[in-house]
Parts: sequence; structure tokens; C-alpha cells
Amino acid sequence: MKQKIGILGSGVVARSLGAGFLKHGYAVMLGTRDASKLKEWQENAGKGVLVGSFADAAAFGEVVVLAVAGRVATDAINLAGPAHLNGKVVIDATNPIEAAAPLDGVLPYFTQHDRSLMEQHQNAFPEVRFVKAFSCVGSHLMVNPPFETKPTMFICGNDATAKATVTPILELFGWEVADMGSATAARAIEPLAMLWCIPGILHNEWAHAFRLMKF
Repeated sequence: MKQKIGILGSGVVARSLGAGFLKHGYAVMLGTRDASKLKEWQENAGKGVLVGSFADAAAFGEVVVLAVAGRVATDAINLAGPAHLNGKVVIDATNPIEAAAPLDGVLPYFTQHDRSLMEQHQNAFPEVRFVKAFSCVGSHLMVNPPFETKPTMFICGNDATAKATVTPILELFGWEVADMGSATAARAIEPLAMLWCIPGILHNEWAHAFRLMKF
């Protein structure tokens, strides 16, 4: 029996992942501050998708996805209610992108190199089992991207069992998984979104992903 998925967010990442989970047979609830934002999407998404508050989605999900803008991610967790998330796997798809213009194609971040957004959340909510994933590629490529070779999804987190829960989801979604270790590795994974976005911002090229090559 597949886990029920609660998704915190109503933007393009939340909707893309929601559609992906539905495609693969999961029951899904999206959490939002304003359900009217998702009315049309819900009508078109088909059976199996629910919409509620952040707290509703967090309580519903056996696995929860944090899919909001990084600058409001802490607010989303608090609105969801840490009590609804404690002990659960939370897939962290966020990046700490500042609300400012890119410089020479490089997105500004509001974090420092020695402390990622995911580390901040893991420290603030120690009972939540965060796993960084889906953060190094655009939303249109998160689910079964149409490359000839499987691209790599870099993940990290402090809980090995949580990462073992997320890995088959990513493989089902068409990714090769590279486990980079503890939450500290989010300091390296989150900036990959900056690198991924440069060709798009400078040249409107968005059809790419990373792959880790090994001998």
C-alpha cells in the first residue's frame, strides 16, 4: 500500500509533484492558505487529490513534501503544526532564494555557505525527519524527465530510514539517487539550484539536469 502524501504548497512545484504522485497511484492532499488557488487544478487533476489547509495536509500525509518558496518555508511548517510532522518523513524541495533579481544569472540566497535552509529547519524541528530532494531541477522535470539517460537526484538527511523511504519514490519518478550524507550536505545541494538556473536565466535554456558520473 503506497503512503498517503501531504504536500505543503500550492505553487508550481507543489502542483507538479502532486500530479506526479497522483500519476503513480498515491493519494494526495495539497495544503494551502487559500484553497481557491487550487480549485481549477484540483478539477483537472482527476480522482485522488484533496485540498485543505497546511495543517490538514500535514496530518493527512504519511510522507509530507515541503514545496513552498524558501523564504516562507518556516511559516509553512509552523502553520502545518510541528505536532503533525514529528516523526514523519518530510521531503524538503525548498531553496533559500532571496526575493531579489539575479546577478549575471546567479540567484541570490538568504543563507550563508556554512548553514543551509534545511539545516535551519532540522535544528528548529528536531523530531521531523527531513530529506532534501527535488531541489536541484525545475518543476517541469521533477517527474519522469524525458532524458535518454537517468539524471541524478542528490539527497541528504540525518535519518537513514527516512532516506530509504524517499529513494524508491525518486526512482519511481525516473531518477538515479545519490545520497550525499547528513543534513550538512544541504549546504552543497541547495546551491545546485543556482547553477541549474544560470542557463535558463541567461539563455532561456531550461531542459537540463545533473548527472553524477562514476567509473
